[in-house]
Amino acid sequence: MKFRRQRLDDVNINLTPLIDVVFLLLIFFMVSTTFTRETQLSVDLPEAQGQPREVQNEEIEILIDESGRYRVNGQGLVDNRMRTLQAAIYKISAGDTTLPMIITADAQATHENVVRAMDAAGQMGFVHLSITTRQPTRGQADG
Repeated sequence: MKFRRQRLDDVNINLTPLIDVVFLLLIFFMVSTTFTRETQLSVDLPEAQGQPREVQNEEIEILIDESGRYRVNGQGLVDNRMRTLQAAIYKISAGDTTLPMIITADAQATHENVVRAMDAAGQMGFVHLSITTRQPTRGQADG
């Protein structure tokens, strides 16, 4: 008995539509994803000994980074002039000079920038002023 050999057809899968779908998904996720930029400044605080104080609800914080840029309650300023700093402080305080003011300056920030922030607050009439520091690490407190 003679069997007829069956002809084998080439079996293949067309990958073009699959690649198209993958690219469309990639484009969709790239367009719909929101990228968040880290807007916090890295501040290396100077060390000092003392007791931590309680955080109050309403206060004004002036943050000075190592390059001398100011932020008032997290809002960056367009320049480092005293008038700009005073305008930002006034906008947040609404003229209430009894609010406590905290100056948080990087350890590498220049003395000039810290004094400028203190001077701006003093000229506006703020009297409750404090400077943020951190506790010294063990082994560095003595020397």
